[in-house]
Amino acid sequence: MPDLLRFALEQLAAVPPAIWLRRSGTLYLLVNAAHIASIGLLIGAIVPLDLRLLGLLRPGPLTLLAPVLARTASAGLGLAVLTGAMLFSVQPLEYLENRAFLVKMGLLAAGALNAWLVRRGRAWARVLDQGRAGAAMRAQAGASLLLWLGCLVAGRWIGFL
Repeated sequence: MPDLLRFALEQLAAVPPAIWLRRSGTLYLLVNAAHIASIGLLIGAIVPLDLRLLGLLRPGPLTLLAPVLARTASAGLGLAVLTGAMLFSVQPLEYLENRAFLVKMGLLAAGALNAWLVRRGRAWARVLDQGRAGAAMRAQAGASLLLWLGCLVAGRWIGFL
C-alpha cells in the first residue's frame, strides 16, 4: 500500500467519529443497524423495480411505480454509503486488505454507475412516459438486479474473511 494512502487512512481512523465508534459498542451497534436498514431500503425498492422492468412482476403501472421505487432506492443507497463510510472509518486499513470488501466496493460502484446511466437514458424516459421497458431497459434492470444482490452477498462475506 502506498505510504500516502496509508497515511490518509490512518488520519481517517483518527477523526472523532471513528474514535467514538471504536469506543462505544452502542454507537457502533446503532450505526451498523442503520447501515443494514439502509441496505434493506435499497434492496427492498430496487428488486421489485428491476423485476417489474424485466416483466417478471406486475403489481402496478410502471409510470407510477418506477419513480417512487427509484427515489426510495436512491435514498437507501445514500444512507448506506453514509453509514458504510462511518463503519469503514473504524478500521480502514483492515477493510482495504479484505478481498470481500474490495469486491463489494467494485459491485457498489458498478451498481451506482448503472443506476446513473439508467436515469439519464432514453429508455428510462420511455418507462416514465409510456410505462414500457424496452430491451435496453430490461438488460440494465437485469444487470442492476445482479449487481445489487452481488453487493449484498459480498457485504455479508466481509465478516467471514
